[in-house]
Amino acid sequence: MVDFLSFIRKLLVDKERNTLMKNKEVQVYHVIQGFRFGSVSQRGFRKRIFVFRDSNPDYVLNETFPDSLGDARETILQWTGQVNALGPWSVLNKTITPPSGDKHDYMSWAPYSWPNCTGVGNTTVLTPEEVWVTCPYVLRDGQFNPDGRLIDDIGEFSNLADAVLFNALSWVLSGRPTALYAVNAVNYIKIWFLDSATKMNPNLNYAQMARGPTGQIGTHTGILDTKCFTKIITGILILKQGNCALWTPDLDSQMTSWVQQFVQWLETAPTAIEESKAVNNHGSFYFTQLASLKLYLNDTAGALNVTTTYFTNQFQNQILGNGEQPFEAIRTRPYHYRAYNLCAMITNARLQNYMNKTSNVWNWKTKYGATIQTALDFAINVPPWVSNETSHQSEMDPNVAAIKAVYGDPTNGYTNFLQFRESNYTAQPYWYWYQSLDSLAGSTQPSPSPTPVKNSDGKPGERAKLSKAEKLDKVVPSGGSIPYSCNTNIVEYWMQTSMRQQQMVYGNLCMGDMGKANTLQQTKVISCI
Repeated sequence: MVDFLSFIRKLLVDKERNTLMKNKEVQVYHVIQGFRFGSVSQRGFRKRIFVFRDSNPDYVLNETFPDSLGDARETILQWTGQVNALGPWSVLNKTITPPSGDKHDYMSWAPYSWPNCTGVGNTTVLTPEEVWVTCPYVLRDGQFNPDGRLIDDIGEFSNLADAVLFNALSWVLSGRPTALYAVNAVNYIKIWFLDSATKMNPNLNYAQMARGPTGQIGTHTGILDTKCFTKIITGILILKQGNCALWTPDLDSQMTSWVQQFVQWLETAPTAIEESKAVNNHGSFYFTQLASLKLYLNDTAGALNVTTTYFTNQFQNQILGNGEQPFEAIRTRPYHYRAYNLCAMITNARLQNYMNKTSNVWNWKTKYGATIQTALDFAINVPPWVSNETSHQSEMDPNVAAIKAVYGDPTNGYTNFLQFRESNYTAQPYWYWYQSLDSLAGSTQPSPSPTPVKNSDGKPGERAKLSKAEKLDKVVPSGGSIPYSCNTNIVEYWMQTSMRQQQMVYGNLCMGDMGKANTLQQTKVISCI
């Protein structure tokens, strides 16, 4: 008799594979941009989507690794070898020069921006370069413009972050018998940040550039491109605190100087200040990278102030009482964005606890009475296929492991979720570094709040048994739909609108059916989010 879980798992994988094969260009673009790592055939790498968190240096250097982490350890070592085969990386690798004329400036194009050349009056076919400066660009939320792959600083930086962290981890996990892994990590850092011929200038002036006739300039959303700084800082701290001889005082001094300049830019540049005020995942990730950078500078008080500022400001509006994240749910890919912002929230909490062992951050609540766990419990009970996102379903797994490590799992709800998603989840790298959270809390673990909704057979996801219409209406109780405009308070709107109406609001945005969007008065939503 075929095992039911194995059958379902194979069905989901096959469905994901078929979906990806129907859109090879977009899939390849995701690979290049670093959302998926390595070639499409490297399925292990593809499962690392959005694992941006730190791996606590104290825990790693303690080197207390039970046998249960053996498979995760082997995966880390394997992935380290694969990522090394792709390096090294530098901002000098791009073939297009930023408007400054200096390739040392980081550069990327706004990923969801598409040209509309219908009214430019050209009589001949425009070259790509002419399109970039002649045609107005419009936002299509959730749809990647494939020409973004012409500039891959974002993919280079993401791979660099993976390489620094995984080589530092492998240096410790291999017992430090050889300096090979440390040599790799130090070399990658020197090439990207320190060597005069290849280094990145400490700014993001041309990140996620807006193109078109009005100019070529970076936008506040570009600060999100370097969200993986937590990985790099963690890797450096492992080498530094592990007394790695290759991380010399001179290198540390040079890196400190670079980070100081970049932190100054993050705290003073108009685009960075604008990003710091973002209410959704953009704001969340701004604080993760700023806190980790200040931590590297030994500015613990400043780093604590950064994470505390996040939890007393953006966090307060990000989770409703039932666990929904309204600023992520309004997007065209809500499952992905819920997991994405959960990643940032968890990272901010881990940073807070790393710097203040007595912090009760895991019990901190939004103004609606919700914790980070509340958000996870809601998110894992909205199946990805509700919004046609089965290809993103693995993004939630590290979040589940992190919350399980902090709050416990008395009824095995989280364990069942991970087991259902992937039978060998204990071989994933996140399983290695999410064993440390209980010791990081410094005091008693938070009291477990209600466990995820389960089916009668104990498997997660009660709503999966409902019809699609029932799923949409059940997630958020209907209070009567209201029209949405740019002047509407998004949280009030979300609380008063049924999930069915919400699906109508964001389901057709930027999906090539703007006539339907106009009928539903949705076009303004694009400019509001």
